[in-house]
Amino acid sequence: MDDRITRERLDKYLSLTHKGLLSVELLPPVGSHLAAAASDFFSMAQSYYRDAVFYFQKEDYVTSFAAVNYAHGYLDAGIRLGVFKGSGEGLFAFDSNSKEHREMRE
Repeated sequence: MDDRITRERLDKYLSLTHKGLLSVELLPPVGSHLAAAASDFFSMAQSYYRDAVFYFQKEDYVTSFAAVNYAHGYLDAGIRLGVFKGSGEGLFAFDSNSKEHREMRE
């Protein structure tokens, strides 16, 4: 069991979340009732990611790890809710291109 948050491990999670932020697409049309939710989820993901990077640079790896997990959680939740489209590159817990997700949206 590995119970340490190392710089290398945290760098991996920061990179994964950064790629996720760059790859998601907001789905709801502007002005729809879900557009505000999509925007809020994305804004929270960006804010937590920035916090994670800030604490990483201060070598506060525990706080950085918590923040990056919140950031990625917002991305995963947005995909699950159907307000984000995520790539099928294994970046997210829930693949928006999966058969299960397509059936859920129908």
